[in-house]
Amino acid sequence: MKATSISRKKRLMRMLIATFVLCNLLIIRVGFIQFVQGSELKAKAYAQQTLNRKINPKRGTIFDATGKVKLAVSASVETVSVNPTNISKVDKERVARALADIFSLDYETVLKKVSKNSSIETITKRVDKEETDKLRIWMEENNITKGINIDEDSKRYYPYSTLASNIIGFTGSDNQGLDGIESRYDDILKGSPGKILKMADATGGNMEKEGENYESPTNGDDLILSIDMTVQSIAEKYLTEACIDNQCTDGGNVIIMNPKTGDILALASYPSYDLNSPYTINDNELQETWDALGSAEKSRALQQMWRNKAISDTYEPGSTFKLVTASSAIEQGIVTDIDKVSFACTGSINIAGTRIKCWRYYRPHGSESLRMALMNSCNPVFIGLRTTNRSRSIL
Repeated sequence: MKATSISRKKRLMRMLIATFVLCNLLIIRVGFIQFVQGSELKAKAYAQQTLNRKINPKRGTIFDATGKVKLAVSASVETVSVNPTNISKVDKERVARALADIFSLDYETVLKKVSKNSSIETITKRVDKEETDKLRIWMEENNITKGINIDEDSKRYYPYSTLASNIIGFTGSDNQGLDGIESRYDDILKGSPGKILKMADATGGNMEKEGENYESPTNGDDLILSIDMTVQSIAEKYLTEACIDNQCTDGGNVIIMNPKTGDILALASYPSYDLNSPYTINDNELQETWDALGSAEKSRALQQMWRNKAISDTYEPGSTFKLVTASSAIEQGIVTDIDKVSFACTGSINIAGTRIKCWRYYRPHGSESLRMALMNSCNPVFIGLRTTNRSRSIL
């Protein structure tokens, strides 16, 4: 009896020890899951139970100085995405085939996205509603009710194509400003995205209690430039004619300002490029060899085409500074009558042993008034004025 009782006590003790050890292991495991893996598992559970789709806002409109002419607008389009885990294995190939055919995409690339083990994959961005309507019809005919999303989106469009292209700039694939005004004022124009948050069960269906939460996007603010479309178009027209007629291989620039306010009314550059197709090179010679160029050469050529030389390159003041010299001469009384013939152009002038020519040194202007000298952009006259003005300042 005693031996049997001792044996039972041992077994009971062993069971208690084993139970104690198992309980402690269970507590340790629960603690590890809760405190060590808790954040990670929570994030995974949220990803599995929710479908979060971003809704892009419309970028603000860019107007000319009148506030009526739209230089850059956003048109309503749609973006197509899929939830691969919510598309059954038997449907993946036909879904991929339909998406590839409707949107003219590579089938293998689409199939790879549809077959991924992820919550959401973008198939194509900013397509016209006519195309997405074809997808809607196909989904209805094939009884595909989940796994494919069609969301509202916006596409940047430039009504005047090449007008003020080097000023306005363009946007990228995600509607972000990449160059010009679009880039400089991106924070103002871009707005804030919205989202569609849907709680889903294991099969991708809606959870009745949670449903779908829609947060509408906040569209970007509009922007009014000082550029006047009429003045800009006239400046570009005559600049293009002048550059072609004079074979200006480095192009040209024209800046027109309001002298009372300093507002830039036109800032024309030649050559320009099509804002609706900013990656199409505008050089005919380069177009012929474009496919043979390396990526670095293509990048340099595009950067050169997009460059706004009027504000990015450095130029000597040149003859434009003659306005300042003439104004100073009148203000200080060196010239009292701008129409009086008081100067003579002999084709050049010597300053400190250096001969500086007039642009028309081969046929000098001869006798001139200040007004005529300004009209003729005559170097000797204005060099003489600057010398006289400097002597008077010293005295």
